[in-house]
Amino acid sequence: MAIDILMPALSPTMEEGVLAKWHVKVGDVLKSGDVMCEIETDKATMEVEAVDEGKVLEILVAEGTQGVKVNAVIARIEGEGDAPSAAPAAPTPAARAPAPTPAPVAAPVAAAPAPAIRDGSRIMASPLAKRIAEAAGINLAQITGSGPNGRIVKADVEAARGQAPQPVENAAPVASAAPAPVAAPLPATPPRAPSPLPYAEGTYDLVPLDGMRRTIARRMTESFRDVPHFPLNIDLEIDKLLELRKQLNQVGAAQNAKVSVNDLVIKAAALACKRVPAANASYTPDGILIHHNADIAVAVAIDGGLITPVIRKAETKGLAAISDEMKGLADKARNRKLMPEDYAGGTFSISNLGMMGIKSFMSIINEPQGCILSVGAGEQRPVVKNGALAIATVMSVTLTCDHRVVDGAIGSAWLAAFKSLIEEPIGLML
Repeated sequence: MAIDILMPALSPTMEEGVLAKWHVKVGDVLKSGDVMCEIETDKATMEVEAVDEGKVLEILVAEGTQGVKVNAVIARIEGEGDAPSAAPAAPTPAARAPAPTPAPVAAPVAAAPAPAIRDGSRIMASPLAKRIAEAAGINLAQITGSGPNGRIVKADVEAARGQAPQPVENAAPVASAAPAPVAAPLPATPPRAPSPLPYAEGTYDLVPLDGMRRTIARRMTESFRDVPHFPLNIDLEIDKLLELRKQLNQVGAAQNAKVSVNDLVIKAAALACKRVPAANASYTPDGILIHHNADIAVAVAIDGGLITPVIRKAETKGLAAISDEMKGLADKARNRKLMPEDYAGGTFSISNLGMMGIKSFMSIINEPQGCILSVGAGEQRPVVKNGALAIATVMSVTLTCDHRVVDGAIGSAWLAAFKSLIEEPIGLML
């Protein structure tokens, strides 16, 4: 009996993905642990290893296909006890001669190439295609995309480099004159009802949603609609924090260690979560989870959206360790190399726009976490000290709370603990 290979769910939020590359072809014998393919999720590009063993009978989804639903059948292998068959000898589901049944892979790849969609100077290309082009020194602006909506995929870049693309990507039947493959809709762009936009055709460019932006749109809509948000604002004097940072960086200069304000904020947030554990919590229908550790998720902006890699057990780590780990996670995020264990399961989030000059803002909660801290820019402001006017460096922060988990008293207690750690930062060293 043939074994179906299904599109895996590679992250908790994944509903569909892009099948970026096959590492096997029909006729290959798979062993457990062999890399079968690469899949682009809404957050990263990951290799998928074989679990079952057997000969590859069919490849049902072509390289570069977008919008492949989780649990869709992408390939079949010969199961234990299967009789050898000559039927799947062709390298892809599209046979070289007419087959008794329609080729499953023909629909998403048979459309004629269209010019790559561009948004101003931005060229629509898959992350894998961009990396290959960059390594080969190829200008994507000179390539015509053959993917959905003119998106440039890996085969287009390889063709431009003078290499033949994998046969699976160009698996359109050559012996059949049936028009169905050309007319079939692409999975990534289902038919849309006419939009009542008040804009004339030709006055705008439509940039299709990729997996990351589609997931962000869905999850943020659900969170803002379903979670009872409320914000708590507070101003913090950070002159002592800045002085501590200066001293730490002077000491660490010989080891090329450099601590940022964000690293200090992460440590302070983690310690505040331990002091007020009721704020380090998540809502579930069965009850409230009070987390044992402060796993701090930190928003990182990347091309096409943002992602929140997690510093695990941040309350137990020194500032230098937090700094090194945060740099590594940010680099992996920008290169779409994060693994699910790098970003799943945070207990508390931080979003810092201070480096962009934003004074204050309120973030949308990153479910199922109960709180997210929005950090603004530090700036000199007039303050009153001992009845006299003075100047201090002040930073505004906003704690957004899920009222099902964290009420005003708990949120205020957390901010008080955070404030004491930021304004008397020697506590961060203990």
